[in-house]
Amino acid sequence: MAAFATSRGRYYAIVLAVFCVVLIVSNISATKVIGFGPIVTDGGAFLFPIAYILGDVISEVYGFAAARKAVITGFALQILASFVFWLVLISPPGPGYESQEAFEAVLGFYPRIVLASLVGYVVGQLLNSYVLVRVKRAMGEKRLWVRLMCSTGVGEFADTLLFCTIAFAGVIPGSDFIVYIVVGFVYKVAVEVLCLPLTYQVIKVFKRHEPSYGNVDETEHLRANAAKL
Repeated sequence: MAAFATSRGRYYAIVLAVFCVVLIVSNISATKVIGFGPIVTDGGAFLFPIAYILGDVISEVYGFAAARKAVITGFALQILASFVFWLVLISPPGPGYESQEAFEAVLGFYPRIVLASLVGYVVGQLLNSYVLVRVKRAMGEKRLWVRLMCSTGVGEFADTLLFCTIAFAGVIPGSDFIVYIVVGFVYKVAVEVLCLPLTYQVIKVFKRHEPSYGNVDETEHLRANAAKL
């Protein structure tokens, strides 16, 4: 039996808030393409993998319905951020403000980044959560690393492919674009692997300190969360 905690638990709101902040900051950072010699990536690479670690924590501890709620919340906040940046861009600069062109050069690209991120993130995060929960149903609490690696591999591949194609197809030329996709996927999975011991400890702490964990089986958990959505 797969056990979960209710999303009304003690720490869900905190991890949800951090998850959403990571997404928005990553999207803004991703407007800059970065090159380390032959390696091509974007600024979002520094922080975005943390979103998948947090997604794993939410899925493992709170289940698919809670992860879906996090995805929807992040989706809505990214749209809000994009709309606000657009309003700022079209507003006339005030007296003494001389950075309009620089502002447009960075955040003028943001709507395309947001579209790419929304598509990749929604598909990738939902796949990540779905695979993790399905494997947990089959294996119970055993072999956490198996479901973390399986879910990350599937989710990150879909996310990276969709994001890179929508955001930078036609911007990054030729073979550099293929390198960009491959490096992005390998890097994100590598971060997940390197952070696996930390992810283990965070999940363990959440399970230990969420009073409802282990008292909510999967059927009851999904029914309760579906009623709230």
